[in-house]
Amino acid sequence: MTGRLDPPEATAGRYPSRFRQSGLKARHLRAHIVVVAWVILALLAATAQQTLPVARWLAIHLFLLGAATTAIVVWSEHFAVALLHARRPDQRWSDARLVAVNLAVAGVLTGVWADQPAMTGAACALLVGAITAHLVVLVRMGRGALGGRLTPVVGFYRVAAGAMIAGVVLGGLLATGHTGPGQYAGLRLAHIHVMLLGWIGLPVLGTLFMLWPTVLGVRMAERTTRVAPWVLRLTGSGLLITVAASAVGRRWATLAGVAAYAIGVAVAMELFVRTVRGRRPVSGAAAWMLGAAAGWLCAGVAADAGILAARPLAEAGEAVRSLVPVLLIGFVAQVLMGALTYLLPIVLAAGPKERAALRAVLERGWPARLVSLNAGVALLALPLPGPAATAGSLPAAASGVAFVALVVFALLGGGLGAREDGPSRRPVLLGSAAGAVLIVLAVLVANSGGGTDAPAVAAGTGGGAAAVTRTVDVTLADMRIRPGRIEVTEGTALKLNVTNRDGQRHDLKVDGGPATPLLSPGESRTLDLGQVTKDRTAWCTLPGHRAAGMSLSILVRHSTGEDAVAHDGHMSMTDGSGLDLAADFSHGWKPRDAALPPATAGTLRRMELHTVRRTIEVAPGVEQQMWTFGGTVPGPTLHGKVGDTFEVTLVNDDPTMGHGIDFHAGSLAPDQAMRTLQPGQRLVYRFRADRAGAWLYHCSTAPMLQHMGNGMYGAVVIDPPGLPEVDHEYVLVASELYLGTPGSTAQVAKMRQDTPDAWVFNGSAAQYAKAPLSMKAGERARFWVVAAGPSDGVSFHIVGTVFDTVYKEGAYLLEPGRPGGSQVLDLAVAQGGFVETTFPAAGHYSFVDHDMRHAEAGALGMVEVNG
Repeated sequence: MTGRLDPPEATAGRYPSRFRQSGLKARHLRAHIVVVAWVILALLAATAQQTLPVARWLAIHLFLLGAATTAIVVWSEHFAVALLHARRPDQRWSDARLVAVNLAVAGVLTGVWADQPAMTGAACALLVGAITAHLVVLVRMGRGALGGRLTPVVGFYRVAAGAMIAGVVLGGLLATGHTGPGQYAGLRLAHIHVMLLGWIGLPVLGTLFMLWPTVLGVRMAERTTRVAPWVLRLTGSGLLITVAASAVGRRWATLAGVAAYAIGVAVAMELFVRTVRGRRPVSGAAAWMLGAAAGWLCAGVAADAGILAARPLAEAGEAVRSLVPVLLIGFVAQVLMGALTYLLPIVLAAGPKERAALRAVLERGWPARLVSLNAGVALLALPLPGPAATAGSLPAAASGVAFVALVVFALLGGGLGAREDGPSRRPVLLGSAAGAVLIVLAVLVANSGGGTDAPAVAAGTGGGAAAVTRTVDVTLADMRIRPGRIEVTEGTALKLNVTNRDGQRHDLKVDGGPATPLLSPGESRTLDLGQVTKDRTAWCTLPGHRAAGMSLSILVRHSTGEDAVAHDGHMSMTDGSGLDLAADFSHGWKPRDAALPPATAGTLRRMELHTVRRTIEVAPGVEQQMWTFGGTVPGPTLHGKVGDTFEVTLVNDDPTMGHGIDFHAGSLAPDQAMRTLQPGQRLVYRFRADRAGAWLYHCSTAPMLQHMGNGMYGAVVIDPPGLPEVDHEYVLVASELYLGTPGSTAQVAKMRQDTPDAWVFNGSAAQYAKAPLSMKAGERARFWVVAAGPSDGVSFHIVGTVFDTVYKEGAYLLEPGRPGGSQVLDLAVAQGGFVETTFPAAGHYSFVDHDMRHAEAGALGMVEVNG
């Protein structure tokens, strides 16, 4: 049995012969003209991807959404009729569905390119409707059909259509920005899997059960009818698990789904190999291309599983995305070439002579084209340096261009276009093809000048006069640009140090100004905007990213002579660092509890402290990876009394570097207790608190500047004997904040130059301005303050009140009952103490570091006193 590609003769009496043959061939001709048009546009877009980041997305979707989708819709319906021995659907409705698919694809591409979420959403809805109608036809076709041995293959087409619907919904959510920062990476991973392995992979696998032995000219293996349903169960269920698990961020479930899919593919491949074994198959272009494509599918699925097994899901997304070009060219494009090489002569030719002539045209130079394409894919797949990897696209593209040229010659130069039943009898389909091509070409031309390529330092417009220069660190991560707003005085010369701290690539384009190239994870560029005289907007140009929230506002204000002023106890929160302290923290954010934890009973205090990396919101809308003790910055506050023994078990859970700890509150030899622990090691640090005070603890591993500057510090409070009780007791650890990749050259330079991005209390800038400390009028409060640095001390002051008690470095400088008062608690780096005061009346009392540079850049908060 070799499988039939046309409806069986049993159905011949249902339709006029001319409709069945001439009309069907004309429809296939028109459809494949559309396919070729999409492929040509994809090749044109691919040539621009080195200078225009969105071109890569456009090239992929022109090919997959345009060419591959059109081919799958046409051929899955054609094969379903043949395999089910079913009545052919009304050709007018089939044409209407195909027109709807192509118009929807053009709308999606246009909407994403032009950044029109409404258009994108409407086009996605139209595409879902068209594919749903296609699925309904495939399901209804099976009712009352005669059926045959290969009826189970149609199940692959039905499941694939369901996968396409899910993929379009996911793609629409991504492109229109209807995802949260924590959802985007998982939904994108789900979208990639459902489209490549579902909409593309399943129909190809199903068709190969029939097409593979047909192309080889051998009998189909007897086990085919039993194996095909099992392959569908494995791949279909694996795909469902993969998509659902990746969408909700479940790594191991995602891996299990990919593994199930891989097993299904392996079962199918074993059958295909068995089909050839011991026989003399026809060795031609189509057979070699289909075989090579199947090999790349196996390699791609295996690599997918390996990536998921080796990396966290957040990091796996970008690595899996790197497989897209390999599967796109090696698998999808090669399957399309091989299938069209075999099938086009069958469905378009009038007889054996014309069929042979068409096949001869399509097979010209096929060995060289086969080697060129697969060598190019191999270069793209290998982890080679940039030039070698880029070189892989050249032979692959050359092979693709040669094939397209041959197909165009076969379709237009073989005399088929002059036939009475040719394309002219169905102008609606050609009209939709022309419309899709014209729309996309119009968008390409309209945006040809909007490239985002830029040198390492991109210069903007500048003024001739000298201006104040301001540099702001900008980070790209979690589908956000931080800070989200920058306020500058009119005429300021603004530079943006842009760093991509995400697991995927991003860029930054300034409206009417410079732009970065596409930045890989960890890569940085500087944008020089020159003197800024009007409000500007910046955004990531990748499709859907701006809609998802990746935008930055640059607001110009007229100079008033000062950036921050105190007024009625309220501190204006406009800083000089680029942080937008007037903005809100993220939804669900909670401030660090400033209350001093109570000292529990007993004299032995045990705790376990883990060194871990955490991403923390360190200012409104600004997240930063920190090195921490216990997952917080500062680390947990230890509280006890003189004579207590502290037993701290330190566990280094940082997988990449060593850490240690140094408690200033104890006296002991540092050789062993403060040694560096390598990842996974632990030690017990035991000290006796013989002296009262507010003490610092910090990482003891060199370079301490970096470890402390990235958050590895905390406080130990040892009460002086006879310390009276007060109504409220707070701990405020003052420190500097350095944004940027921890340990990077740029961040370390800021630490060594003592130019932090902010000064903070308890790890986050302005957090107690957003969430004030609260008490009642007449209540007494004690504020423990520790200066963690690593380079700057603190001058702690509360606006509107006077301290009547000052305790610094183990001694009272001022006690109640004395006539004097104190206005600040001044602490050098690593010093500590406390002050006490009673708030006289209801109101809002700002507390600040009275070094105004520090206060204006985050070292401020509020005490809200109620009556």
